Amino acid sequence: MGATIVEKIFSQKCGIDIRAGEVVMAPIDGAMIHDITGPLAIQKFYEMGGSKVFDPEHVIMLFDHQIPADSIPAAENHVYMRKFAAEQGIHNYDINEGVCHQVVLEKGRAAPGEIVVGADSHTCMYGATGAFATGIGSTDMGFVLKYGALYFKVPETIRAEVSGKFQERVGAKDLILSIAANIGADGATYQAIEFAGKTISKLDMAGRMTLCNMAIEMGGKAGIVAPDKITWEYMKGRRKMKSFELKSDDDAQYASKRTYKVSDMEPQVAVPHNVDTGVPVSKVAGMHVDQVFIGSCTNGRYEDLKEAAEVLGKKKFSRNVRVIIIPASRDEYLKTLKAGLIEKFVKAGALVEAPCCGPCMGGAFGLLAPGEVSLSTSNRNFKGRQGSTEGKVYLCSPATAAASAITGVITDPREV
Repeated sequence: MGATIVEKIFSQKCGIDIRAGEVVMAPIDGAMIHDITGPLAIQKFYEMGGSKVFDPEHVIMLFDHQIPADSIPAAENHVYMRKFAAEQGIHNYDINEGVCHQVVLEKGRAAPGEIVVGADSHTCMYGATGAFATGIGSTDMGFVLKYGALYFKVPETIRAEVSGKFQERVGAKDLILSIAANIGADGATYQAIEFAGKTISKLDMAGRMTLCNMAIEMGGKAGIVAPDKITWEYMKGRRKMKSFELKSDDDAQYASKRTYKVSDMEPQVAVPHNVDTGVPVSKVAGMHVDQVFIGSCTNGRYEDLKEAAEVLGKKKFSRNVRVIIIPASRDEYLKTLKAGLIEKFVKAGALVEAPCCGPCMGGAFGLLAPGEVSLSTSNRNFKGRQGSTEGKVYLCSPATAAASAITGVITDPREV
């Protein structure tokens, strides 16, 4: 009987044939912590008697949630992590590079066939490279920092087969909101979601990252795309490794198979207060918005910002909307800057911030007042996610966000 890509990764790493449902202790290729979860993970490491991390070259530390520090406790957390990095000789340590998940991939710290964990739920984004990547809690991360391994129950896989050609101004974010609505917020609990099909094979890495990033929004343990020419081209210059084939067998056993066609798909919007509430934009068009956020690890890449700029054209953003734009990393910021898009956004009325999580988690800036509405390209719209629990967050693509920022109401980007 054939194996899924996830089963193959665990089998290769553990040196034995492993199938979904089995519990194994697997070696870890990369362990990521950031400024919110890192301090607690480090404390757990010490509580377990840790003195030296398993391998400083495979520990990744980033500051992104509250950077620059927006409070005394945040500043203290930063100091604590800097001291740990110095003590342990950790060099994969970035304080001004941007959102952790984007930076991990840009720096080549997750690669095809690897097992990578992060103390953040959206670690599953690294599956865009063909890695098995998943978020873990701070206690588990403390264990990983000490031992370099972790127990896993190897997950079953849902295969999401996607076909068709996207319409103009419809893309990966619309697809994943549609898939989340189809599967449900807990429909993939502790399962991997394998994105496959002709549409995925033609999708760029930015789009694949968007899909895998939001696997967790369906309860998924991981999101993954089999590495192909697009993957290996992305890995060039990031990791010194030869390409190899890694894909699920034709006769692999799946928990379920689902098919999606994108040819007739409308732009999608997830309405408050859950991610699996996606509806066609036509269902909510005309809703007033107070703030538009374009950024995050989900949609803060150059490709996303370029699309937003194309929708903007020579127009201005509505004076009644606060528009916050944040490239996901220093590299993405520089690409956007060199293309002249940051100047374009600023002249149109946007506030462009340095790479960080920004309003996504509602912890630093861009907070909503009671009764306000945010339209966001981020990955979660839970109550209170971006400020007041009496505020509302709608999720959408960069194209829909830009169109709505122009009109001041939720708008189909194909009409702008």
